[in-house]
Amino acid sequence: MTTPASRSHDRFATTRWSMVMQTASTLSADANSALTELAQRYSYPVYAYVRRCGHAPAVAQDITRTFLGCLMRQFHEGPGRPPQTHFRRFLLEQLNLFLGSDWREVVDNDASSQLAVPADLEARNLRDNGNSSTPEQAYQHSFALEVITRALRRLQLEARQTGHIEMYDALQPFMAQDPLSGELQALAQTLKCQPLTLAMAVKRLRQRFRELAAQELADTVASSDDLSAEQAALHVALKNMQAP
Repeated sequence: MTTPASRSHDRFATTRWSMVMQTASTLSADANSALTELAQRYSYPVYAYVRRCGHAPAVAQDITRTFLGCLMRQFHEGPGRPPQTHFRRFLLEQLNLFLGSDWREVVDNDASSQLAVPADLEARNLRDNGNSSTPEQAYQHSFALEVITRALRRLQLEARQTGHIEMYDALQPFMAQDPLSGELQALAQTLKCQPLTLAMAVKRLRQRFRELAAQELADTVASSDDLSAEQAALHVALKNMQAP
């Protein structure tokens, strides 16, 4: 008989982070691939942290690329003790260890790293982290925003694949805030549908977004308890950046 506990275990048995934790000591190709993908996904919070430490954009780009490349090589070259925490904390711990080492020499000798990082990191950082007072705040905020960005990207793709991209584009501004009085009525006239239809569509979009964001976070943890904790941490990071 399948119980809720067993279903939860099955769900987290194959997340990317659970594969890293379960097989880190055996040089599993699956674990190496999972960690590489997670590192590439979350290069933005690494970059934001390094920039808030005071490094210029070009230097921060090199540090980010080199750090992630070194992390992958270190993991691939020899078995080690499996991580005992979730990915968000692990990545920050490893980044601090790297920055506490002779990283300048490593960066200077690592011109051929195979791990690419996005080209828009500086633009995103300027837009998102102007109010960050510490490197850790910039890291936590950027990690949360990366989860949200990935979930919204998937939601948009689903709308496109199901032929609802026009509706999605029209309702996307209401994902984070309620429409003002009369906005849905005016939009309903444009889209030739009922305001109630749009109100229900907004509700479904918000629900699906929460599901997709949870899926993104689930890939960085190995249990339902850790997922709940990460969801709470995400909300705290976003709330702290909104405070005056």
